[in-house]
Amino acid sequence: MLLQYTVAQTINCIIVAYNNCLKCNSEWAAKHLETLEWIEKQFLPHGSGFDSGTKIIIDDCDENEIVLDTNYHHMNGNGMYDGWTSHGIYVKPQFRGLKIHITGKDRNGIKEYMYEVFDQALNEICHEIDGERNEYGWYFDGKWTARK
Repeated sequence: MLLQYTVAQTINCIIVAYNNCLKCNSEWAAKHLETLEWIEKQFLPHGSGFDSGTKIIIDDCDENEIVLDTNYHHMNGNGMYDGWTSHGIYVKPQFRGLKIHITGKDRNGIKEYMYEVFDQALNEICHEIDGERNEYGWYFDGKWTARK
């Protein structure tokens, strides 16, 4: 049976498991960290302005909130890069969807774009295989993504 979770739900489940393992099982805590790092690289915004990627701030996350950190590389009217803005992304579950709060400077109205990008990335469907994480990959939106 395939269980469906969004990327946000998957991150949340792994954060909870990681925090529980910190108390008694360092081997599994390390595996959970590895999985979170893989999710960052595979599914959180990177490139197209998010040139330094997006990081999960594990120590600030809990069962009620996911905290992400990213920087946006802005371009001027001539297509030249002309600076960065730093942003915190705070994600909380709601009855329908996610509540996403973005901190940092709203240079050129970038926060509206960022909201759309993070909303789409975090709400993508993750299909867990037989109710367990498969060591080779996850199903995201019906597509197999090999874990490397």
